[in-house]
Amino acid sequence: MTYYYAGVDAGSTYVKVAFLDESGKLTGYDRQPTGIDADSTSGKMIDNIVTSNGLDPSQVKAVISTGYSRRTITRANDTVTEIRAHGVGARWAAPEGVDIRTVIDIGGQDSKVILIDEQGETTNFTMNDKCAAGTGRFLESLARILELDVKDLGPISLESKVPLNINSTCVVFAESEVVSLVARKKSREDITAAIHRSLAKRIAGMFKKTGGTAEILLTGGGGLNIGIADALEDLLYMDVHVPEYPQLNGAIGAALIGMGE
Repeated sequence: MTYYYAGVDAGSTYVKVAFLDESGKLTGYDRQPTGIDADSTSGKMIDNIVTSNGLDPSQVKAVISTGYSRRTITRANDTVTEIRAHGVGARWAAPEGVDIRTVIDIGGQDSKVILIDEQGETTNFTMNDKCAAGTGRFLESLARILELDVKDLGPISLESKVPLNINSTCVVFAESEVVSLVARKKSREDITAAIHRSLAKRIAGMFKKTGGTAEILLTGGGGLNIGIADALEDLLYMDVHVPEYPQLNGAIGAALIGMGE
């Protein structure tokens, strides 16, 4: 009988679930809005993955939870911090031949810079969970002013021709700057590029404070935004690698820990 290991990353905005088999292969995953009950949401996701893969529930050897609501997940056999889960997940997600030593995780509600050693164990980290600047909320807020979908911000920002600056690191003041740029008829391409550079400056400050080094892996929702990766590379003068499943990194790391990694 083949056994499987499930990781549940119960974030404040989304729940992510990843299943790995005994060889460490990703065999199933899901991502759903957390809603008002992360425990119920994650339970349904686990059951759906089991059913869709034709598994017997007894084949799920362990369920490990991480994230904001990790302690509420009753199906979990154990919990692990987000920091450790992301570090372990980064070793799995790293491009072939790349020795990841810094993880930059940009989520909807917080952002993290995590330093890891060759085993994926955390050696230092910085977390921003008190201010929206440097998180997905920053982009969502400014996307509304530009009447754009947040998923379109990254590609549009790469079309910028004239560099602009947004100096505020506070969302409220940044909104005022964006409104001013719109009123001055600046292009959406140049404004979105400035937005990404402003967010990247905040992350770069965390990176330097933590002592970040190459190689860098960008995870979370931020990993889906090519504009963030591009802005970070410009500021840090380093390659920023994006995994195939950036939003699953914490869940995959939790599953790996369940396997004894």
